[in-house]
Amino acid sequence: MSNTSWSNLMPGVAVALGIAFAGAAVADGLAKARAARRVVTVKGLAEREVDANLALWPIVFQARGDVLAEVHAEIEADTERVLRFLHERGFADEEIARSEPRVTDHGLGRTGEVRDRFSIEATLAVRSPAVARVTGARQAAGKLVGQGIELVQSYEWNTQYLFTGLDELKPEMIAAATRDARRAAQQFAEDSGSAVGSIRNAQQGYFSIANRDAFSPQKKRVRVVTTIQYFLTDD
Repeated sequence: MSNTSWSNLMPGVAVALGIAFAGAAVADGLAKARAARRVVTVKGLAEREVDANLALWPIVFQARGDVLAEVHAEIEADTERVLRFLHERGFADEEIARSEPRVTDHGLGRTGEVRDRFSIEATLAVRSPAVARVTGARQAAGKLVGQGIELVQSYEWNTQYLFTGLDELKPEMIAAATRDARRAAQQFAEDSGSAVGSIRNAQQGYFSIANRDAFSPQKKRVRVVTTIQYFLTDD
């Protein structure tokens, strides 16, 4: 072949090679794009049932009457009775907080005679890790009524049972939720003739702590859900 003929063919060969390489690159890119789209998103759940380890128990009581000084003396005497009740059940002074009494004059802005014009409301708040002891004392609170103490159902303060050990549970529960998510991904992969690859994306959900049911607030259910996206590969 003459030099002239070869020179004429060179541009065409270069173009052909360029098209071939470009086609291979496009094919490789499409294959990678298809692989990138082969993912599965699953959720993993972990739950634990735990006992509350902190109890908050507000004891609200009141005294009423027409003479403020007498009502004050009565509420002070009732406070001592409640404190004695708590001490007898093993609560230390450090576990009992005493609030300022709330005085109400029911005669203000009213005309005519008002029975029990004054009322004083007092609160002793128990904060204790001895949850069972708090529960037992609450069940025995009727003895205070038997001593003439007028207990008040407070809508402002309710007894609370809390769990404060979440940080100790987090690592194990996150691992359990991740394992649960992987089991779900493996099941999906088996059903689709694939295999589970590496993690593409993972999101840890929020931990929640709720009462196990309405009748046992001392029992808590800790829950976390994780969302994980896995790559799928050929089996």
